[in-house]
Amino acid sequence: MRHPENLRGIILMTLAMALFAAEDLFLKLAAQTLPTGEILLITALGGTAFFAALAKSRGQSLTRGFLHPAILARNAGEMIGTLAYMTALASVPLATVSSILQAMPMVAALGAALFLREAVPLRRWLAIGAGFAGVLLIIRPGMAGFDPLALWVLVSVAGLALRDLAARKIPAEITTEQVTTWGVASIILLGAAMIPFQGFQTPTLAQSLSLAGSITFGTAGYWAVTQATRIGDVSVVAPFRYFRLLFALVVGLAFFAEVPDALTLTGAGLIIGAGLVGVLAERRR
Repeated sequence: MRHPENLRGIILMTLAMALFAAEDLFLKLAAQTLPTGEILLITALGGTAFFAALAKSRGQSLTRGFLHPAILARNAGEMIGTLAYMTALASVPLATVSSILQAMPMVAALGAALFLREAVPLRRWLAIGAGFAGVLLIIRPGMAGFDPLALWVLVSVAGLALRDLAARKIPAEITTEQVTTWGVASIILLGAAMIPFQGFQTPTLAQSLSLAGSITFGTAGYWAVTQATRIGDVSVVAPFRYFRLLFALVVGLAFFAEVPDALTLTGAGLIIGAGLVGVLAERRR
């Protein structure tokens, strides 16, 4: 009976990962010539306008509840994760960024066990360990190929995990549209705070197109992933999040001539395999 909904969820999740890969392409292009703070400010303004209009169209308040401690913690994680992600995206191969980012669900599971006292089965702990081994293979600390800038992705993973953990403490009466609007709006504050230190330059036509592309594909991707998780079983659609890495590999090769080495591909395989084990563990609970 759930087959049609799950099939649509799989299609939407796969589409969302392609859209996010396209968003990363435009963000990486913009980051080559524009200050990070300016990129964050402009893209967050576009995203906030979209999600605020969506919330308003559904009769939802944008002022009631936005100072809840869980909301503030989530927004803090959003800002940390986004800043670190943009910093890494500007200087690290796209495949490396996307590979390490796949460890985020495992970090969130670890945080839930340590700070929220959630029960974690043994197979999940083994998956977390395998996932971290995959991350080490990609970053390769102490080895000749070590790139310190890749550590920014770990900071991003930590920030996004904080965001997801805080979201679990948000009262049920606060809607997804409200939470999303406030989260994206927090990036406006972050970008505005960075501009006095980095400066602001009027974007050229090419830069404006890159910014517009990131806003368009980013908001469309968010809509698609939200719809996928609402109509499909999470245990069915969640594994298709890993298609983002496949799309990132294609984008990196096609637009930036990035060819990941064997260690990066091995590490990515470990992370994805560990994530799939975690999904299966959740499904059997």
